[in-house]
Amino acid sequence: MNVIEALDGGMFTTVQDLGRYGYQRYGVPVAGAMDTFALRAANLLAGNSEGDAGLEMTLAGPHLRFLDETVIAITGANLAPTLDGDPIPTWRAVAVQKGAELRFGGIRDGVRAYLAIAGGVDIPPMLGSRSTYTRAAIGGLEGRALERGDKLAAARVERVEGRRLLSTGIPRYGHTHRLRVTPGQQYDAFTEQGIETFLSASYTVTPRSDRIGYRLEGPPIEHKAGADIVSDGIPLGAVQVTGDGMPIVLLADRGATGGYTKIATVISADVMRLAQAAPGDTVTFQMATLEEAQAALLEQESIIQGIRNGPAVVFSRHRFSVRVDGREYAAETGLSEATEAAAGARTVRASLNDETHTFTVEVEGNSSA
Repeated sequence: MNVIEALDGGMFTTVQDLGRYGYQRYGVPVAGAMDTFALRAANLLAGNSEGDAGLEMTLAGPHLRFLDETVIAITGANLAPTLDGDPIPTWRAVAVQKGAELRFGGIRDGVRAYLAIAGGVDIPPMLGSRSTYTRAAIGGLEGRALERGDKLAAARVERVEGRRLLSTGIPRYGHTHRLRVTPGQQYDAFTEQGIETFLSASYTVTPRSDRIGYRLEGPPIEHKAGADIVSDGIPLGAVQVTGDGMPIVLLADRGATGGYTKIATVISADVMRLAQAAPGDTVTFQMATLEEAQAALLEQESIIQGIRNGPAVVFSRHRFSVRVDGREYAAETGLSEATEAAAGARTVRASLNDETHTFTVEVEGNSSA
């Protein structure tokens, strides 16, 4: 059923999961979330499988109305989300009532935020994935970004068992990014001076950066004999150096092959950090060993494992028996954290004939759906 309606699509909001694998040999890019760590975390926090589809929101988030109550989690960049005008926390599950409106105020840290909806965004998969690759109009919502009037479906939930994330696991992005790298396929195609420049210089993220790759500007990196090679495969995070000596870090929407020399590959754990860099941010590169790259990935995976195995946060509907003027009525709340259903005085809103009434009741007992 439809759960979300877009009142404004935002700057560039797309449906993404963890990518479309197995088709690069046919020239189909992997696509998927730029910051897979953030999407995986959002899904687990919202009680989903970590590979479920969610929304990737870039720079300026969308304006969304919820057509049914659900549970959401927002991770990645802090774009100052508000629900019906009130700030809501990121990196945790939040119950959302029917009719509520989600907006984003602007960039606070990072550039890409992720919205997971309980049950996952339910659209038909294409080539095994719901990810959007806009340049070929593959996947997602007709292969394009979210637009005003679009509606997104997800399963209607009666009960959600989300998870928690310790504050120590929440990344801080900032505007200076140190990226650890390992030698690329054509590392030997660069002069000693070129390699020294690459590892010592500071580069600036240019506005021409996108989901294909981040174009950087700074001191030129010297080749031994030109930038052209026979095309070969491009791994995620490959640092390609074109004829002008400028590096491009290739990311989620990269092509399957390329014909420029690759001096290095950004380690998997740091690709996610680069995905949160904004134009004007600075980037430096540091050579890492294979063991250091593996250790960094294991550290990141331990945070995901901590969410997966952490204590549950249960959201459910709470049912009450309410006595008014000697008559007993059955009442039910919307989705909320189970711990909120304590006995005592509480305010209840009830709708009848399209009119909403608010009153205070004394709760003597309750049960959760």
